[in-house]
Amino acid sequence: MDNPWEEIGLNDYENHMSLTDVFQLQTLNQMMKEQFCDYPVKTVMILGIAGGNGLEHINKGITDKVYGVDINESYLSACRNRYPELKGVLKTIRADVTENTDTLPHADLLIADLFIEYIGYECFRKTVKQAQARYVSCIIQVNTDVSFVSDSPYMQAFDRLDEVYHQTDENALVNAMREIGYNNLGQRKKENILPNGKKLVRTDFFKSLP
Repeated sequence: MDNPWEEIGLNDYENHMSLTDVFQLQTLNQMMKEQFCDYPVKTVMILGIAGGNGLEHINKGITDKVYGVDINESYLSACRNRYPELKGVLKTIRADVTENTDTLPHADLLIADLFIEYIGYECFRKTVKQAQARYVSCIIQVNTDVSFVSDSPYMQAFDRLDEVYHQTDENALVNAMREIGYNNLGQRKKENILPNGKKLVRTDFFKSLP
């Protein structure tokens, strides 16, 4: 069976995420700006890049390559079309990391925002190890109600997401990353309360060079 994310239209996803009472697209944009600025690295990998929200904050004077990874080819096509100024810097990669991570390149910084929820800790750890990232920056959603998808007119587009959804907890993520040699950077932690009471929590990790 196809992954549900291959069926969700980008317009439905972005319109839902940007609703006034959801406000995740706008919040993530500013949080991603901080992620990029906090780590002035040469190479970045963004897992679940969708339509490229936040890519306008890439500093081409510092970053040589951005790998945008997603399972949905139409999302990746939108990224390329929306950010022509990143030609030669942005490389899009269609991949289902739940099936195979072997083809992913290495990157100095790995960003996974609202992504671990859909692959689980173990698959995420395999992806991190393949990328051999020195820094890993994650944003997870903390829910205040039963549904992990906020109520909106676009909810029907997300009906199948419960097939791949994994409940994600900050402490469990920290423990899972510690087991593969990544230390939690507590000073980087950020929390943003959304209008509907849900919360986005940024948690970062660092692995010392051998």
